[in-house]
Amino acid sequence: MELTYYGGNCLRLTTKKASIVIDDNLPALGLKSVTKPSDICLRSFAAVPEHQASFSANMPGEYEVSDVAIHGVGARAHMDEEGKMSATIFTVESADLKVVFLGHIYPELSDEQLEAIGMVDILVVPVGNSGYTMDGIGALKLIKAIEPTVVIPTHFADKAVKYEVPQIELAEALKNMAMEPTETIDKYKAKPGEATDVTQLVVLERQ
Repeated sequence: MELTYYGGNCLRLTTKKASIVIDDNLPALGLKSVTKPSDICLRSFAAVPEHQASFSANMPGEYEVSDVAIHGVGARAHMDEEGKMSATIFTVESADLKVVFLGHIYPELSDEQLEAIGMVDILVVPVGNSGYTMDGIGALKLIKAIEPTVVIPTHFADKAVKYEVPQIELAEALKNMAMEPTETIDKYKAKPGEATDVTQLVVLERQ
């Protein structure tokens, strides 16, 4: 399993049989879309446009595509009023690994939502703050609740990305998260059985 980061909240997860793109709203950020017609396309919030893809999902539910099990869990978006749930958390399982894409959610999850998410190997979490998404403090709260093996931060300040609302620098977010990167790499290759007692923070360079 391999993870590649393209800016904003957009990543590609590649397995032996499938290629999954999450939250490709890159054109709205001044970047080029990366979704291909053969991809599986997941959209965790309403602002992400629908792309031509082999399979697309943007709401809660359970899906089996190729060798991948996908579970969408309804959640309160960061800017939702209390009681509203317009965001979707996606869990993706393949080859004994589970990746969770939190998206722009309000940093509180119920016991039922945490149970639906389950055990997590890799947690992808936005940290840019500025009222648009959660900050490092909110991210840390969810990291402690979910207890993943690896954390990958997204949606932080980047001179090449034209955010609708300016996002904070990654260094500032990490200070609030009380975490330091284990490594900074262009792609993250995950293998089953690599769990450690301490949650690792991996920073992916935008491609």
